[in-house]
Amino acid sequence: MAYAPADRTFYDADSHIMELPRFLIDHADPDVAEQLKPVSYAASIVTDDEVATLVAQGGHTRAHVEAQIAMGDQLIARSKEIQALGAFDRGERTTALDLLGFARQLVFATHSVKPIFHPSTKMSNRLRYGATRAHNRAMAEFCADDDRLMGVGVVPLNDVDDALVELDWALDAGLEAIWVGHGLVGGRSPGHVDLYPFWARLAERATPFVLHVGGAPLQLDPGWANTGRPPARDWMGGGENIRSKDFAVLHHGPETFVSMMVLDGVFEKFPDLRGASVELGAGWVPALLERLDMLIRTWSRVDQYLAELDRTATETLRAQMGFTPFVFEDVGTLVDQSHDDLYLFSSDYPHIEGGRDPIGRFETAIADRGEPIRDRFYAENFLKIWPGARVG
Repeated sequence: MAYAPADRTFYDADSHIMELPRFLIDHADPDVAEQLKPVSYAASIVTDDEVATLVAQGGHTRAHVEAQIAMGDQLIARSKEIQALGAFDRGERTTALDLLGFARQLVFATHSVKPIFHPSTKMSNRLRYGATRAHNRAMAEFCADDDRLMGVGVVPLNDVDDALVELDWALDAGLEAIWVGHGLVGGRSPGHVDLYPFWARLAERATPFVLHVGGAPLQLDPGWANTGRPPARDWMGGGENIRSKDFAVLHHGPETFVSMMVLDGVFEKFPDLRGASVELGAGWVPALLERLDMLIRTWSRVDQYLAELDRTATETLRAQMGFTPFVFEDVGTLVDQSHDDLYLFSSDYPHIEGGRDPIGRFETAIADRGEPIRDRFYAENFLKIWPGARVG
């Protein structure tokens, strides 16, 4: 029996692979490969020794895989991080998805994107986009044999010409979402006119952009933790290690990015463009809608660009964006405070942050709000962003 109840269709907006050290190197062009470093699990709950053992033995042992499969519908509760079924082996992942019971599943990388997105990484554009190509090759390969797996490519926006080349490659390779960083893009707003061709290409190819934790530095400047006291115990260490103070402001980056996309008129200029904010929480969304609607209503009197907007921010984001709540956020209350067409179900498999029973947690939050809200949360809102993903 699968984890997801058979009487409903579930579309999973967030899952991951756990990259082995040579994930980028083995998929890079030769001149790029020699300059790339192995994927690192520093600051993760996964240890270097654990990874080294898996590499040395050629992956999970047969006994380990059989034990994972025997978990059945408890797989999501007990199978986590790099030891999870299908964490890095695409054949195992098909079996894992059978046990999870999700109709389709977005698949993100975990640790390999840091050198691609982070501004602190001192990489030439040539090396950055070479690593991008390697990542996208690896993701396309991982998802190639199972139509339920929807590979997520990455494209940094530092250089528009290079970004367009890599975007075309990723789209032609069959990747079904494009992850962009949620910080300033080469010193520009995402609404800069130079980026119009990028957003236009996504709209034309009916491929959404996605924001995701890890698309910008996770940790605050260390000064914010300087209280004169010993540091707090840091026990999370999951797929993306987010500490308590980091989490308090995690929404600032995606909220700023989405706000600029609305205020700069990108969504209105490209009405077929779709996007999603994934594993960045959703508790901030109702206040965002209220704030942007007020801002546009008030500042359009003096800001000529806002005066050109034909829709409210709420109308725009309801039509063109989706947001994944964390498993511990009350999606029922978020719906009450805003709208039921904004929020997407996600499992975060196999990261520990996804919890042991995400469906159970979300069901408790939705409570007695009715089947139409469940239909939208578990399926229809996903299909608004990825209409071609519908099964059956």
